[in-house]
Amino acid sequence: MTMTRLKDAVVAGARGLWLTIYALVGSIVLFVFSVLSIAFILLGIGVFTTPLVLTGVRKYANSYRNLAAEWSGVTIPDAYRAFPADLRTGVTGQVERCTLMLKDPATWRDLQWLLVNMTAAPIVAVFAPALMLYMLYGWVLALGVWEPIYNAGGGEWFAFIHVTSQSTANQAALLGTGFFVLGVFVNPSLVRAHFLLARTLLAPTTSMRERELARRVDRLTETRHDAVDNSAAELRRIERDLHDGAQARLVAMGMDLGTIEALIESDPAKAKELLAKARQNSGEALTELRDLVRGIHPPVLAERGLGDAVKALALRLPITTEVDVELTGRAEESVESAAYFAVSESLTNAIKHSGADRIWVDMHHADGMLRIAVTDNGKGGAAIGSGSGLTGVERRLGTFDGVLAVSSPAGGPTMVTMEIPCELS
Repeated sequence: MTMTRLKDAVVAGARGLWLTIYALVGSIVLFVFSVLSIAFILLGIGVFTTPLVLTGVRKYANSYRNLAAEWSGVTIPDAYRAFPADLRTGVTGQVERCTLMLKDPATWRDLQWLLVNMTAAPIVAVFAPALMLYMLYGWVLALGVWEPIYNAGGGEWFAFIHVTSQSTANQAALLGTGFFVLGVFVNPSLVRAHFLLARTLLAPTTSMRERELARRVDRLTETRHDAVDNSAAELRRIERDLHDGAQARLVAMGMDLGTIEALIESDPAKAKELLAKARQNSGEALTELRDLVRGIHPPVLAERGLGDAVKALALRLPITTEVDVELTGRAEESVESAAYFAVSESLTNAIKHSGADRIWVDMHHADGMLRIAVTDNGKGGAAIGSGSGLTGVERRLGTFDGVLAVSSPAGGPTMVTMEIPCELS
């Protein structure tokens, strides 16, 4: 019996005791409130209380998910349906929220889990501390406590041993020691079994996974359509910029060179003037072509990667911008391009609308996810769909199954968080 195993068993026993109390108290209270609140919907009161109570249930269930992952390495996914972005406020919004939560199959799985979590689940968890602590009672009996109990009119039972003498009290102490040794080996497994029982009820079923997969397919289909439309619009913009910008300057430069050819002998001064103009047009055409190429795919992005490209972008901004990059490799070219322009649009929004004097960009990759946060110390109030350009960023990320989240309370600060699933080479 190593000290490490003993320590793990004692820790598991303490966790089992906590889970027993946490399961009983939390589950009973939330289950009773949930049932009463749903019943009060018929009276109208439940429409307002049910979303609050069910939100509490979800937070309680999510705390269990966190404990399961932290204490036993048991992953319990959730399958709660997201509320629509255009959910209304006021009484109508409360009715919609209540209806959506009651239609969510995950809500009813939570309630079933609460019922099990206040009956069978605590029994599994309580064995972990019981196996460790029961030995103490056996030794207390063996040290002489059995005798006054027996003289008072009976005898004490220790498990299956009826303690009526010093001999049986010694047997109780020996059995208690055996329980303790058993606990050293099985306590972590008992805590894990408690969480596995929770996972059988909290984790989404196959049908729920299929529905979630269908929703993801629908979302990806929608974002793919947006990507095609955006690509077509981008091609039209490039064509227009080439036609009205660089192409027009090159045509003018060609005409000037033809005139220079005719005047070079008869009017050298005029020819020299036209040469200077042609040189100016060529420089401006080159600048426009560089800007156009940078807008399509910045050269620094292709040559040095996303981190350096964003740092180069930050240097050109009129606001002090700090960029923190922790990337151990490079993502696919299309992912890097989408992330770069999403950051660029977020920075543009911050400069135009936030009134900030400082911006922070944090980029890192973990658990197969590229995470980018753009934070400013401006006035806040940014929101997706408010005409700030964030809707376009969300659609751009959605093409790669990425997500966008915005936290922008009144008075600031504003944090735009982006996540794109990808692997680094």
